[in-house]
Amino acid sequence: MIRINLLPHRELARAARRRQFGILLGIAVAIGVVVVVLGHSVIAARQANQDARNAFLEQEIAKLDGQIGEIKKIKEQTQALLARKQVVETLQSNRTEVVHLFDQMIRLLPDGLYLKSFKQAGDVITLTGYTQSSARVSTLMRNLDDSPWFESASLVEIKAATVNNLRANEFVLTVKQTRQTPDSESEKGGKA
Repeated sequence: MIRINLLPHRELARAARRRQFGILLGIAVAIGVVVVVLGHSVIAARQANQDARNAFLEQEIAKLDGQIGEIKKIKEQTQALLARKQVVETLQSNRTEVVHLFDQMIRLLPDGLYLKSFKQAGDVITLTGYTQSSARVSTLMRNLDDSPWFESASLVEIKAATVNNLRANEFVLTVKQTRQTPDSESEKGGKA
């Protein structure tokens, strides 16, 4: 029988497999490094892109916040102007009320009745005065209720008093002033 020594051949095959394994391992490591580097660069590029987009959005948000602030200032100015306009319109519409108030008061006061004070708080007018008899206070209240400029006359108090050594009655009454529209004023002005 012939004996063949296969040891060098096996060793050569092992060495070839080791070289092949080393080459494949090197290629795998190189591919892994390339994949990691490419993955890192792709992620870094996407992150940089997103950071740029975020910065752009923050700039636009800052611009919009500035515009919102300007809009709020404009709204506040508009509200202030509307409030001023309302005050002017109210003053314009109410400027003749005082004249009508005093004119009506003079016309409605009966003889023998004198006013000591005349106070207005909003629509409520408080009259304080002296009279020779309480019947004249009743007449004044009826006249106030019949007037288109007043309503809801009510007597708060009436008491005996002495004025210039004369016996009189001191009274306090309240009446509500009614607001007149320009149309109703012109109608009443045409009737008078």
